[in-house]
Amino acid sequence: MKTPLTGAVLAALLTSTAAAEMLELEKDELTLGFIKLTDMAPLAVAYEQGYFLDEGLFVTLEAQANWKVLLDGVIDGTLDGAHMLAGQPLAATIGYGTEAHIVTPFSMDLNGNGITVSNEVWEAMKPNIPTTADGLPQHPISAEALAPVVETYRAEGRAFNMGMVFPVSTHNYELRYWLAAGGLNPGYYSPDNITGQIGADVYLSVTPPPQMPATLEAGTIHGYSVGEPWNQQAVFKGIGVPVITDYELWKNNPEKVFGITAEFAEQYPNTTLALTKALIRAAIWLDENDNANRMEAVEILSRSEYVGADAEVIANSMTGTFEYEKGDTRDVPDFNVFFRYNATYPFYSDAIWYLTQMRRWGQIAEARPDSWYDDVARSVYRPDIYLQAARLLVDEELANAPDFPWDSDGYKAPTPPEDIIDGVPYDGRQPNAYLDSLPIGLKGDQRVVGSEVQG
Repeated sequence: MKTPLTGAVLAALLTSTAAAEMLELEKDELTLGFIKLTDMAPLAVAYEQGYFLDEGLFVTLEAQANWKVLLDGVIDGTLDGAHMLAGQPLAATIGYGTEAHIVTPFSMDLNGNGITVSNEVWEAMKPNIPTTADGLPQHPISAEALAPVVETYRAEGRAFNMGMVFPVSTHNYELRYWLAAGGLNPGYYSPDNITGQIGADVYLSVTPPPQMPATLEAGTIHGYSVGEPWNQQAVFKGIGVPVITDYELWKNNPEKVFGITAEFAEQYPNTTLALTKALIRAAIWLDENDNANRMEAVEILSRSEYVGADAEVIANSMTGTFEYEKGDTRDVPDFNVFFRYNATYPFYSDAIWYLTQMRRWGQIAEARPDSWYDDVARSVYRPDIYLQAARLLVDEELANAPDFPWDSDGYKAPTPPEDIIDGVPYDGRQPNAYLDSLPIGLKGDQRVVGSEVQG
């Protein structure tokens, strides 16, 4: 738990940074939640660099046991806001699982995840993976290399199990995307069966992020999809090998968001703006001067009150590299992006991608028109709040105007096929056409009934 700074420390922080224009805050004492992952960094940095205090906010940061506890805390008011899976505000708003109207004025990062397999699975995959001239595995690695391994397990009567962090997590959808792109069915959900394992070739189940390495080591799962530092922890412990990063899966894909209830945003509009301002400043700090501050960020995140992993493990991915196997460290400068490429702007098209994946795997049971996807995205993602906060920062000379997409309609340009592992382009304006173009998954009016897809 973090406690608010007081006395001389508070005064020093207030006077040592550029003076911000103080909004008239409706609420100035806040408790914000997070999960122990490196992409909670904007919250830690906003606290440690005094950006919350600059806005007159007295913030307590509290680590949460799991994503459900975190969401429930925001809904019941125990938490004023939180580092969230991007799928959580969307799922809650449409009533999948816990029902509540959650909004996000701030997207926390791009990329940052990986898919790791056990040493045993890796050794079985390697004969199916091309090598480079220096004998190293050629990346990105397709799940086609995993398919024969899964078939061997099936022939031996063994289930092939993989972990992901939550049913509406990016990690679940990225793992499913990777498997399906390699011809493996990750299973469907239905209103009557929420395991997500209907018709599955690979059985996915929930494992909290910090428990991933231990669960892999115990043999309960054969691989997992998770954010850092838990892929690098597998390398560090010598128990597994990350086979692909989400940057290789889908270049500059959206990751976590900062979530608050719609009621909070309406009741405390200036407080919401102040929070968004502080988080934007933290994101700028994390990426400025070609990631010059990343080692300082690593030191902050390694503390027990934040991520609590070894600084060496966190630095493996936070400082522009990624270690796949011991000794196989490669440059991945954009593995963690916090501000570049408009990372913090809450794009409607990002929200719609998550909704398409919910529909693809049956979490959204019935077909919906394109207009429905747009309506849901606009009710949850709030670029209007974001740009208002950004304008205040620019006026205070704490941010640069060219760094923000002032004229955006909320939609990114379509993602080209070369930026996605299966070569299928994504256009958020045409969600149903996108779903129809994916070889595995629900299309059109299809729905899951019992153990089969109908329609």
